[in-house]
Amino acid sequence: MFTLFALALLMFNANFPAQASSKPNVVFVLADDLGFADIGYNGGGGQIKTPVLDKLASEGVTLDNYYVQPLCTPSRSALLAGRLPIHTGLQHLALLPAAPYGMPLELPTLPEKLKEAGYDTHMLGKWHLGMYKKEYLPVNRGFDTFYGYYQGMEDYFNHRLCARFPHSYCGLDLHNGTTKDIGKNNTYSAHVFTEEAMRLIQLQSKKSSPMFMYLAYQNVHQPQQVPAQYENQYESIENEQRRILAGQVSVLDEAISNVTEALKEAGMWDNTIFIFSSDNGGNSQALGGVGCNYPLRGNKGTLFEGGIRVAGFVSGPLVEKQEKRNKEWIHISDWYPTILGLAGVSTENLTLDGYDQWAAITGTGHSPRKELLHNYDPLMPSYGFRRRNSPFDNRQQAALRVGDYKIITGIPLADGWYKPVTSKYVVQETSSYDEAVDKISSLNDGSFLQNIFLFNITADPYERNDLSEERPEVVDIMLSKLAKYAQGAVPPLNPANQLKEADPSKHGDSWEPWQ
Repeated sequence: MFTLFALALLMFNANFPAQASSKPNVVFVLADDLGFADIGYNGGGGQIKTPVLDKLASEGVTLDNYYVQPLCTPSRSALLAGRLPIHTGLQHLALLPAAPYGMPLELPTLPEKLKEAGYDTHMLGKWHLGMYKKEYLPVNRGFDTFYGYYQGMEDYFNHRLCARFPHSYCGLDLHNGTTKDIGKNNTYSAHVFTEEAMRLIQLQSKKSSPMFMYLAYQNVHQPQQVPAQYENQYESIENEQRRILAGQVSVLDEAISNVTEALKEAGMWDNTIFIFSSDNGGNSQALGGVGCNYPLRGNKGTLFEGGIRVAGFVSGPLVEKQEKRNKEWIHISDWYPTILGLAGVSTENLTLDGYDQWAAITGTGHSPRKELLHNYDPLMPSYGFRRRNSPFDNRQQAALRVGDYKIITGIPLADGWYKPVTSKYVVQETSSYDEAVDKISSLNDGSFLQNIFLFNITADPYERNDLSEERPEVVDIMLSKLAKYAQGAVPPLNPANQLKEADPSKHGDSWEPWQ
């Protein structure tokens, strides 16, 4: 098993000296599509166990009021640029494989700023922020090293992505720097990335410079795939896909165990801040998945809490805390200034949407957030009727929280409460977000369709009590604020896909930059 390999590496490294850097190392682990309830300390859906993650969270600070974007590309850009997607043009869905755009090059990235402070910067796993030109690749956006995949998903074992437009375009997507790696066929991706992370930690322990490691695991994004020994731990789960997802979570838990043990054996753990997050909510049975966000409402891709409120924590010996479960209001864009603050890098001349939240995390202060635009996407289909005299077109998809109140407008998508799959079979109502949008839009036939929801999210965190009819004056205030955000938004960067140019068969059977 992989843990035996990890143990061998740790024993080999046992005599390395403690790292001499006075600035903290930062290891940021980003899970992919991990459901709010699919981690042990949030219940594990009543099925999944994550002892390592639970222990790290209990030793650090669990973030109970932590938000991300509803999909992967927007969340990853908010993390690495410190800007909301409406200010980067990445507010509409996620990057497709043949998309000729990416996170704007003029944005200084988090690793670029950390390099100014003497950090060595490493990335492993999923990029998904643009690759059509070499300038958009991770090693050209501030990372000294990169080992992972450029696109949004792929096979966990052969590391190939087959994209359908509607014809299949298939190719390898595993890169070491900018060079494709053909030597990892049949090796599970989490094991590949963890092995490389441990190797980099060994090398880093010999240096005096601090390290930033961004470890963006593939788990637990579809397709549901895992080595048999991990799935077999969950024989009590009747549904096969749910059983595999549980195994995927266990792989993630084991991988983080190996990484943190490597840091300890290298003498780096005492000077490391460890941050864990999911990029968005889980993909539940509402859209053909088996993830679980219950008791939160909604699904990955929605603006209900199940799509944007996720599991997150901060751990490590440097984390002094007042309370283990932190209620402060934190967003993924806040990590940019927070990490730069820990590294001693000024953000004075940067235009950011995030806030330095270290005082709020450690309990010596409070979150400066008073409101948060969860998203505004003018490219989603208009839905329902426009409110009379509204300054904002409530037919468009958007969500905003101000203090205790949250408003959602436009197309609702999956808006139910989805418990863990318990039956042997999953009824797959839709197979993609596009199909879900088309299905709901087809109902827009002139009959009344609700496109405004208002919640007191503090008193009603599970969004069960819609106040839009009861509190019209609050709705009006929130719509006015949405109108201002819409006026300040940049247009979405969604040019037509370049299918023929991106075809991997033209680039050595690999997904590579094509311009």
